[in-house]
Amino acid sequence: MDNIHNQFRFHTLNEDSERSFFEKYQDLVIGQRKISALLKYELITLLFGHVPGALGLALRYLFYPLLFQYVGEKVFFGHHITLRSPHRIHIENNVVIEDYAMLAIQGIGDEKITIGDRVLIGKGAIVKARASSIHIKDNVSLGFDCRIAATSEVSIGNHCLFGARCYIGGAQHSFDRTDIPITQQPINSKGGVRIEDDVWLGVHVVVNDGVRIGKGAVVGAGSVVTRDIPPYAIAAGVPANVIKKRKESNEKR
Repeated sequence: MDNIHNQFRFHTLNEDSERSFFEKYQDLVIGQRKISALLKYELITLLFGHVPGALGLALRYLFYPLLFQYVGEKVFFGHHITLRSPHRIHIENNVVIEDYAMLAIQGIGDEKITIGDRVLIGKGAIVKARASSIHIKDNVSLGFDCRIAATSEVSIGNHCLFGARCYIGGAQHSFDRTDIPITQQPINSKGGVRIEDDVWLGVHVVVNDGVRIGKGAVVGAGSVVTRDIPPYAIAAGVPANVIKKRKESNEKR
């Protein structure tokens, strides 16, 4: 994983001077250098991306699936959605992506985003895979302005509920050296984030890289999760600590 991060940083930081503006745009936005993919993206987003109301919703319902790797039935796209490398994004059935949301992949490997059935991506939410993948299973609700930013793999289980402005993952830069800026130091992976089924995160919860939240856990508003939370625990605080149990994890629900 560290090697992937190093390749990604070399590609984005050191090769910029060797690429034309057109190539940079294709790499950042389209994710490939096919002229046909560029023209399709530009035409569809220009004509339908900002159209308001029911007409815009209907037009995007018809034409936006052409941009993606796969889109199932009854998938609705709000207006002013930002897409990056949509050909590597897989969306199942009955999904709603609200206005101003972002689905983005940035990297040079096999990164992808998969979204299961009956998922809600809230208004202004960001799902961004950079040098790793994001997997969201069925019946998940991401609240207003949530952000999932993966430099290590993020996995979200079934029936999860995230309050507004939660932040999952994110980059973990080294900062040991003082002779160079932090932005030029390596990105360290701690193993990604795994959130199991039936987890509820309150508003403004931060979940750091390397954390696993067990099935049925609840995390209180404003908490910062820096270590694993066991199944069916209720945790809160900065850093988050277990304050009680919903039930013992070895019991049947």
